[in-house]
Amino acid sequence: MTDFTDLVDMASRKIGGRVVSTNDEFFVEKENLIKPEAPVSCKGISGNRGGVYDGWETRRRRQPGHDWVIVRLGAPGVIDGVVVDTAFFRGNYPDRISIDAYGFEDGVSDEEVNDPAVDWVRIVPETSCQGDTENQFGVTDDRRYTHVRLNIHPDGGVARLRVYGHVIPDPRHLDRISSDLAAVENGAVVVDASDKFFNPADNVIMPGTARTTKDGWETKRRRDDGHDWLVVQLAAPGHIRQAIVDTSRYIGNAPDRCSLQGCDATRDDVDDPTAWWELLPATAVQPDTIHRIPVRGPDRQVTHVRLNILPDGGLARLRLVGYATDTGRAHLGTRWFDHLPEHQATRVLTDLGLTEGHAGTLVAARPSGDTGAVLSALDEMAPELDDALVTAIRELLLGPRT
Repeated sequence: MTDFTDLVDMASRKIGGRVVSTNDEFFVEKENLIKPEAPVSCKGISGNRGGVYDGWETRRRRQPGHDWVIVRLGAPGVIDGVVVDTAFFRGNYPDRISIDAYGFEDGVSDEEVNDPAVDWVRIVPETSCQGDTENQFGVTDDRRYTHVRLNIHPDGGVARLRVYGHVIPDPRHLDRISSDLAAVENGAVVVDASDKFFNPADNVIMPGTARTTKDGWETKRRRDDGHDWLVVQLAAPGHIRQAIVDTSRYIGNAPDRCSLQGCDATRDDVDDPTAWWELLPATAVQPDTIHRIPVRGPDRQVTHVRLNILPDGGLARLRLVGYATDTGRAHLGTRWFDHLPEHQATRVLTDLGLTEGHAGTLVAARPSGDTGAVLSALDEMAPELDDALVTAIRELLLGPRT
């Protein structure tokens, strides 16, 4: 099995995950489940209701059934695997677990999520669970989900829930505005880095600001003539107009300078040193400062950006502000629509004004790859539709034409 734990934890509070509801949190509250930090031992600590644990724990069940908790992913996407971490739960962990998922539209209320009529999809079948263990479960479902439900059978305690996968943003949120194409919530990924000694490199593309130097990326001290770097695969092929290089919290360990290079992987090999061109020359940076730097490199489509820090040091965040090219926006729209669960894809189309019958025809035409199959089906039904509706559907998939 591929090590999916190298992927983004889409449930983490760090990127906006939220525990929506649970049927029971008698001993320890549900919010602990998505804390980004590793669980710690609370051995010897007792509260008014018993021993304290760094996790979520339900009471002993004396009736049929099981306990559950629902988590909204901070960044929706395709789930590759789940970790149910029962660290320090040795005599009170669940005997078995199962996991369900569902795709909701933005703005869904807690009442709608908790509606018994929601037809949750089982992505991890009921499976045995071990105590004081990072229990890993692979997922083969390739649909885009926004929420997961962890079921513990029959009861017990879980320290952390990690939901690893590939973020698939809603492309409608990126239309007609400049966006951070390096943001993890928009689908960007750190694919490589020269050094991750102190902190993970992907911290630099996380939402928000760094609270401490542990929230950023920091390399060991160099004793040679080289420099450190990381490579970001952008959320979509695009043009970069501004770099925000944030050294907040890094006072005695900020880099001296930084530079940026770009590459278009749709045309060149990212492993070829000659494929990269300069976006930003070596530029001095100050400690504990947010630098907003215009990017005036060649007006070429970029898919990957290499950040060089010279010679070493720490960085809180990197933002690459720009916009997706027409090719990039079409890629975002295609991938999003192809991975939507059927019920959600149908609703997206009916909300635009399509009948359920016409919407079902377009949904059945997936996967569309380059949108050809879906657009062909749309062209066939176009004589029956209002021109404005046809345009709206095309823009949903391909983006607004400029």
